[in-house]
Amino acid sequence: MPYSFPLGPYHPALEEPFKVKVQCRGEVIDSATVEVGFSFRGIELLAQKRNWVEVITLIERVCGICSNTHAMTFCMAAETIAGIEIPKRATHIRTIIAELERLHSHLLWAGVGAEDIGFHSLFMEVFTLRELVMDTLEAISGNRVNYGMNCIGGVLRDIPDPKRYLPALDTLSKGLAEIVIPTFTENPTALARTRGVGQLTQQQAVEWAVVGPVARASGLDIDVRKDQPYLSYADLGFESVVRPEGDVLARVVVRALEMVESIRLIREALLSLPVGPLRATEGLPEIPIGEATIRTEAPRGEAFYYVASEGGATPARVKIRTPSFVNIPAIEAMVVGQPLADLSIIQASVDPCISCTDR
Repeated sequence: MPYSFPLGPYHPALEEPFKVKVQCRGEVIDSATVEVGFSFRGIELLAQKRNWVEVITLIERVCGICSNTHAMTFCMAAETIAGIEIPKRATHIRTIIAELERLHSHLLWAGVGAEDIGFHSLFMEVFTLRELVMDTLEAISGNRVNYGMNCIGGVLRDIPDPKRYLPALDTLSKGLAEIVIPTFTENPTALARTRGVGQLTQQQAVEWAVVGPVARASGLDIDVRKDQPYLSYADLGFESVVRPEGDVLARVVVRALEMVESIRLIREALLSLPVGPLRATEGLPEIPIGEATIRTEAPRGEAFYYVASEGGATPARVKIRTPSFVNIPAIEAMVVGQPLADLSIIQASVDPCISCTDR
């Protein structure tokens, strides 16, 4: 007999409010409906009531995982309106923080994914590596979550001794190569829980307009770092990771190999850090009348910002589209025909961020 099963808005797989209501026939899912918006925060409206400096601090609270992406993208929009070109040293430092943040986000996901398939020992191994990334971010910025690195015109903090962080990168590389990647891609239990599960074909990925690792795991070679290079990605020779299978395993592999690429980018950026100032201007530059749209590649995919200025002390309009906002609905396509027991790992494979979505 068909029946419906509500998962959420509060449930064990996520600490954020998010609901998936599935229609089942026996143990197999016939259809699903995703509901978000349980905790609207109104950050876009609040941003229009704060001055340009206060907005950077506010925008950084859109998400606790990709906080740097949001503050950096907002600053890039303001710099575009004001015609500011930031120094090369600042672009390298922004690239380093952005890729450390990607490592932090992907390792967090890998730990949650390991927990969802019952791999508690792998969860502990992954979170040990994540701790190393957070220690590095803290050593550079003074903070483990909201880093406060960005300002309009550059960055607020320098990296005076870049080689100090190379041993941490070596440890991360070894941990990924010897533990995380082999366990997710070779262990029979992990493969049984991820291979062929929650498939999203390339055609479906186009139809649902997914972005980031979810799109690249379905064969779509899209990445803002490559398609519209910004910061130092063109100088560092960025390469995107694409898999054609479209299942949970492909999403695991894409994120795992992206972490390897992130470590290479951070190492290259540290070793080639240019000399020079950290900011193009001192103090808050005047933001003239104008508007700008900026795209950056957040850990979960494309982050889109539209910022408009009327020449005043506050932005006239701030519009934010986060990657989770477009990736979460695709869960409805991934779960059809799948066992109910796989619902948790399928929705986790999207790496949904409700904090971003309910911005």
